[in-house]
This record gives sequence, C-alpha cells and structure tokens, in this order.
Amino acid sequence: MTISEEILVNITPQETRVAVVENGALQEVSIERQGSRGIVGNIYKGKVNRVLPGMEAAFVDIGLEKAGFLHVSDIDNNSAGTENPEDKPRPAINELLHEGQTLLVQVVKDPLGSKGARLTTSISVPSRYLVYTPNSSQIGVSVKIEDEDERQRLRGLLGEGLIENRHGGCIVRTAAEGVEEEELHRDISFLATLWDSLLENAQDLKPGSLVHEDLPLSIRTLRDMVGRETSLVKVDSRETYQKMIEFSQRYIPDLPARIEHYPGERPLFDVHNIDDEIQRALARQVGLKSGGYLIIDQTEAMTTIDINTGAFVGHRNLEETIFKTNMEASQAIARQLRLRNLGGIIIIDYIDMEQDEHKRQVLKTLEKYLAKDHAKTQICEVSPLGLVEMTRKRTRESLEHVLCETCLICHGRGSHKTTETVCYEIFREILSTARLYDEVQQLLVMANQDVIDRLLDEEAASLAELETFINIPVKLQVENHFTQETYDVVPV
Repeated sequence: MTISEEILVNITPQETRVAVVENGALQEVSIERQGSRGIVGNIYKGKVNRVLPGMEAAFVDIGLEKAGFLHVSDIDNNSAGTENPEDKPRPAINELLHEGQTLLVQVVKDPLGSKGARLTTSISVPSRYLVYTPNSSQIGVSVKIEDEDERQRLRGLLGEGLIENRHGGCIVRTAAEGVEEEELHRDISFLATLWDSLLENAQDLKPGSLVHEDLPLSIRTLRDMVGRETSLVKVDSRETYQKMIEFSQRYIPDLPARIEHYPGERPLFDVHNIDDEIQRALARQVGLKSGGYLIIDQTEAMTTIDINTGAFVGHRNLEETIFKTNMEASQAIARQLRLRNLGGIIIIDYIDMEQDEHKRQVLKTLEKYLAKDHAKTQICEVSPLGLVEMTRKRTRESLEHVLCETCLICHGRGSHKTTETVCYEIFREILSTARLYDEVQQLLVMANQDVIDRLLDEEAASLAELETFINIPVKLQVENHFTQETYDVVPV
C-alpha cells in the first residue's frame, strides 16, 4: 500500500508540537517546550569531574544541574588524544581521562528521571543528506538504502568530496538516495566549515559552556523527518512558516512547494483529531479492531505489552483466532511504540501460538511495520513462554513522561489501599495510642470521607468493641483534603 504522509506543526509561545500522519492515522508525536527543550545533539565544552575506574566511566560537567555520564565505550580515541589500533584492547578509563580535563562532548540521550545526560566524544553534525563525523575517516551508508549500486555510487562520490575537504568521515542518510553529486559535495563542504567554526568558538569558551545547539523542532523536522512519502507539511504559525521556507530554500530546494501555512480559526490539531489521539496514547489499554486489546505498562526498567483476544471469538478455531489477534496486535504495537516514543527494553507477551509458522509470520509482521520507525530496534525470537524481547533506542523522554507526572497519591503504583485495610490500620493505631498515654479523655480519628463512612457502617460494631476494650470514647472527623490512605489518631 502506498504511504501518504502529512506532517502537522502546531506552534504556540510555550511549545511546538509536530504530528506525523500516515494515511489518515497519527503515527508519531514530538513535543518541545520552551522551558525544557531537549538537548540531544548539543555539543558542550565539558570538564571531567570524576573518573570511576570500577564503572569504566566518568562524570562530566557540561553546565547543567546534573553532570553528564560518559562511558569508556563512548570515548573516541582521537578526541581523547590517544591512538588505539582496532586489534588492541581498549585502554582503561583512567588512561584516557583525568579529573579536571576539558573535552568536547555531545549529548546522545537527554537526562531521564534521576539520570544525567548520556555523552559521547564521537561527535557528529547532521545535515539534510549527511552526518559529518570529524573524528573518523569512515564512510557509512544508511541500511535503509538497499540498492547496492546506489550504495557504491554514494561511497565513491563522498570519498572524493572528503579528500577535497581534507579531514573527517560521514554517514549517508536515507534522504541522500538518488541525490546528485553537487548537492552532496555542497553538504559536506558546509558541514566541514561548520565544524571548523565550532572548534574555533570552543577555544574561547569556559568549561561547562554550550558550543553548538541543535535546530529547533520545527526546522529539525524538515531536516530529519521529511521524506519522499511526505506530501505536505502544514504549519499554523506564519512566522515559523517563513523560517521553514527560508531553511528549505537554502538546504532542500524541492521542499518549499510542500510547505503550507494553515490560517484557519479552528486549531490545526483539532481539525485532524490529533489531540484526541494523543489522549488515547496516554491510556493503558489500546483496543484492536477485531475486539482484542493491548495492555501497555511503562516502568523504570522496561515496558511490557500484553495481548488479549477480548471480545474477538474468531470464525474457525482457537489457533486461528489467536493468530489473527497476534497479527493485528503486531501492527498496533509498532504504531504505539512510535506514537508513545517508548524506548529501552520492551517485552511483548503474545498469546501462545502452537504453530511455528504462525510465530514466524507474527514476528515478520512486527519487523515490517517497525521498518518505518526512525528509532533503531532489535527483536529477538519468540521465547518458549510466548514472549518477544526487543529494544528500541531511547534518546528522548516518552510521550507519557513529557505530558504526565507521577501520581502524588499512589506514587506510581496505580492502586491504593482499600477502605477496609485503612480501617484496620486505624484500629491498630487506636490501640497503640491508648497504651502510650495514661490519661486520655477521648481519641479523635481524622480520615477521608469514604473511610469515615465505613467506620460508621460496616465497621461500626468493631469500633464499638474497641472503645469498650480501651475504655476511651472515639470521635470521628472527616478531613476532605485527606487521601484514602491518610489518617491521624490524636488524643484530646
């Protein structure tokens, strides 16, 4: 099926939102807020704070609240001032870095939760068609360019271009497929000049300073997300529209005709029902057209996805019903991973299938729909328990982490104690308080309305017995601002 893609850009003073819509269905959402812009791709002049030989890592001050984390595997030998042939073991971290050392680092992962940014010294600077790697001499080609003749053509062209520019290597992006030699050479020349300028600026900056900031989301979208399938880029801000036109005229000459300003009074995302889709993407349950559903749980360690047949009973037999549900779920899972921007370890609990051919087809379908994902994924075979382990590269926070925060009442548990449990805790607290004080005229129990109602109804007999046992009257008082788990027992 031919993919028709539209990119919608919603601009407000507080945030920029970008939605990728394929064949009428929302596939991807990116949000950048002015107060908390992502820093992936930014280059800093860092200062090594601590070197940890036991972790083979170092903490680097880049001027943010939390120091960045630099693992030995992310240290480029050229940037560290050492040479290490490939056939020799990698030097230890304390041979490459020392406390107080300054070096250029690039952010590869935004700070997530309590963790600082993940850093690398293997710096890369992207353009429309290429990613320039100044500390490397290698020429790579995106795996999504499958035609071998085209791969060889691009390698040959860039080999010549890099010699002219004296140093560095590059990675050819998917957008470069079929692009003429002149455009590629213009790209690499621009990137090499930009890199020389960055090095010159970095010399005058203090450690902990920003050397180079990546483009804002609206412009980055044109550089990284617009492809041949993109029929239209629609933006609802005239100022941003002008900036996008200027950028594309300079770097992507064929794109301005596909950029359109939306002047309508009705919000752009409202016209395309994007906000409703975003709301659904925050839900735990995702319905399938057949009547089955997914349950998606995002935790600190991993994301788990459970598949259920639900109301789908099939037409032939149980195995066929399970197979069809799993096939439909594979397509839905690929979309949800992109839409929610879920990363790290992902465990998919498919419904158990008996036939190996069915397992193979389900995995093949998952791989097919994940092929359109910009993030790198890796999938393992179906385990004997019917589980599929996979990873998806995580660079930015998930949609849920951007839009939501942990519940202050349940602290992320997703449940709270029943009123019955809280009543029994109160009874134990009454006993403990009565024994602690010798002369108490009365005990005051302050609790949530639902808890007080239960004490006056289902637990009234138990409370009366307890009053008789401790020989102290108990008064109940509703505190509307208390949560169901909050209570207090006070002697009066």
